[in-house]
Amino acid sequence: MQDKTNQMFDVLIIGGGINGCGIARDAVGRGYSVLLCDSGDLGGGTSSASTKLIHGGLRYLEHYKFRLVREALKEREVLWRMAPHIVWPLRFVLPHHKGLRPKWLLRLGLFFYDHLGGRKLLPASNSLDLARGEEGAPLKSTFASGFEYSDCWIEDSRLVALNARDAQARGAKINVRTKVTSAEQIDGIWHVTLKPKDGSPRIVKARMLVNAGGPWVENIIRNTARINSTEGVRLVRGSHIVTRKLYDHDKCYFFQGEDGRIIFAIPYETDFTLIGTTDADHEDASVKPQCTEAEADYLRAFASNYFKQPIPKDDIVWSYSGVRPLYDDGASSATAATRDYVLKVNQDGEAAPLLNIFGGKITTYRKLAESALEKITPFFPKAGPDWTAGVSLPGGDFPVDGVASLFQELRETYPFLDDFWAWRLVRAYGTEAWLILGDAKSIGDMGKAFAATLTEREIIWLMDKEYARTAEDVVWRRSRLGLRMSKAEIAELDTWMTNAGKDAGPMAKDEAPHIEAL
Repeated sequence: MQDKTNQMFDVLIIGGGINGCGIARDAVGRGYSVLLCDSGDLGGGTSSASTKLIHGGLRYLEHYKFRLVREALKEREVLWRMAPHIVWPLRFVLPHHKGLRPKWLLRLGLFFYDHLGGRKLLPASNSLDLARGEEGAPLKSTFASGFEYSDCWIEDSRLVALNARDAQARGAKINVRTKVTSAEQIDGIWHVTLKPKDGSPRIVKARMLVNAGGPWVENIIRNTARINSTEGVRLVRGSHIVTRKLYDHDKCYFFQGEDGRIIFAIPYETDFTLIGTTDADHEDASVKPQCTEAEADYLRAFASNYFKQPIPKDDIVWSYSGVRPLYDDGASSATAATRDYVLKVNQDGEAAPLLNIFGGKITTYRKLAESALEKITPFFPKAGPDWTAGVSLPGGDFPVDGVASLFQELRETYPFLDDFWAWRLVRAYGTEAWLILGDAKSIGDMGKAFAATLTEREIIWLMDKEYARTAEDVVWRRSRLGLRMSKAEIAELDTWMTNAGKDAGPMAKDEAPHIEAL
């Protein structure tokens, strides 16, 4: 094994989900030297399996989680300004269920929701006449009234990739498909063994480790860093189903259940509806989460209690599931377990510090990163101040109300694009769509054409700039175009990427040459 003694970092982050990438971006922007490693693809776990919402968590008000809700509400507009291409406002319809929460309680909760987070751009809540409005048309006639409020939609796994890209542009080293196999403390320094996929192990050094391993956070503490700790994680599986489009308008539904739970039904990828989520304990992080038949049936039945037309099993076109790594606070049920994040530093005497990240949610990832830096700063007192709130992510350097103008400009610049293709590019890449399309004058100039408007130019961009290695990375994380592609079309793309990767730039090759260049 080669020990590269000159490879020293201030902070080495284990885990390329939204928390790890958010911390990497914040830390490198404050002057730290940063290395981030993930054993798979960025956002390959929980961070690509969310409900895709930036929201305050209306139901948490019932549990008096005012700090958590306030922080999340404030972050909605911060993230919208940072990335208006992948974050956009969404109106939520909350039908009044006569057998559940009374109207006065819903109205009171929405009053707090409107005013607790310093809302400036998002419209306020209001009452709805579901018997007459378009929002009530898909619902059973028993739901005659309700309310409407604002939250936001997010392309979750794209948020991860853009944070990683920005971190790298500022000097961080991002290594995907690179497993941290062990971490040993020697004279107050972490000696960390990295094992790239299909590459040879290497050792690097770090003054501090950040464990952002998500569902594997506890395993990293005990088996990778070999530290005795009483802190634990509660794994909670959240499953979703995607169905054919169930209604015509562009608003989301917030449904209350008689079991105390809630689910959302959300317009998804133009032609579909996303329904989720469940809460179920997941015993083993090494077992890939999957939406069980029982969970899918539960979601169908839950939504069918509200919609006029029951949702048959054949309407499901896709399902997915993720594991939330919640802090184990001893709650009696998965639903009751805390959704707040918890940060813990392990350090004995002169030993090198380890920061462990428990919990967190997409909405508050940026605040979690700032909180993590507060824990890190005592070990590096010359670090810079908070900075991320006002700085756009790649492609997001345009006003929050500028998406339609951007779309129109792209269509005029590249008339060979149809509306679906142009909207997809703007929503995925923002102002960087022009960098991908370049000097193209026709579809033929985009290189090899794959299915669902994917072309060679875009794939090369994703391989060179966004760490994509496989077709799965592209069609299920950098996009959701897998919903529109056959297995054969995805296999063709995968074969092409495997061959193209042999000759592509350093970010599209095996990680071993990348580590050599650290």
